[in-house]
Amino acid sequence: MQTTAVLLEGAERLSLDAIPLNDPQDGDIVVEIAHSGISTGTEKLLWTGKMPAFPGLSYPLVPGYESVGEVIESTPGAGLRVGDHVFVPGANCYGEVRGLFGGAARRLVTQANRVQKIDAGFGAEGALLALAATARHAIAGLRNDLPDLIIGHGVLGRMLARLVVTAGGPAPTVWDINPDRMSGAQGYRVIHPDDDPRRDYNTICDVSGAPDILNQLMGRITKGGEIILAGFYQEPLNFAFPPAFMKEARIRVAAEWTPEDLAVTRMLVEQGDLSLSGLITHTADARDADTAYATAFNDANCLKMILDWSTVA
Repeated sequence: MQTTAVLLEGAERLSLDAIPLNDPQDGDIVVEIAHSGISTGTEKLLWTGKMPAFPGLSYPLVPGYESVGEVIESTPGAGLRVGDHVFVPGANCYGEVRGLFGGAARRLVTQANRVQKIDAGFGAEGALLALAATARHAIAGLRNDLPDLIIGHGVLGRMLARLVVTAGGPAPTVWDINPDRMSGAQGYRVIHPDDDPRRDYNTICDVSGAPDILNQLMGRITKGGEIILAGFYQEPLNFAFPPAFMKEARIRVAAEWTPEDLAVTRMLVEQGDLSLSGLITHTADARDADTAYATAFNDANCLKMILDWSTVA
């Protein structure tokens, strides 16, 4: 078996190639991918070659963990039917080529228990479920307070703000320094940090990935306040200790989403409580993947780039 996939051979060396596809085993499904998203966090670090040491990281690799498609083959233990539509958080099924994260391919093989069955009506927006689940993971769980300040109005920041509003919390403030990203708020406000005089935020969630952000945020939290690091940081983070000491600040790192996060966000979308609309700004033919990845990483107006695989054999 073979598939056509995005192949990242090294820093800024990307192509669309035919590569081997493992045979499905019991409990596996074969999925024909319709759409896949490009992550401007971890995938950008893979593309630039700046990803810190990471288990399983080596080139060549197939990126992508935001894919939606249709089951075209199902093994006896899979529990899914041919024709089911699923969200796929990546796959590792390409012979000697690593799948990190392995979702940017026309067809892939994965264990059925890793995917999430979705309604076909999700369309390309189904690829956004990974970001929705990531946002939910950052704010859900015991002892976690809803953020009243979010740093960054990209897709993840917007998803976080929407989830806070959906959860019934006070409308958060969102910071961004890019004038082109000030619009698109739904039930909350977006401002430049220089225009915000407030210095008593209880919970701040940073999704900017800026390594020098902590000192600025220490001056914005109340005593005992919490800073959630929900971005991906390629450089070491540091901060001056005295201000953090005076505030008795708490810092929490939000890891990747869990299956529960994915299931909950899917339910919220299906019930109409969480909207995924207005977040996909660019769509490209998967055959133009090289240009699409460059646009996703270098065009500040690109919130989310989606690859359309329908024209790929």
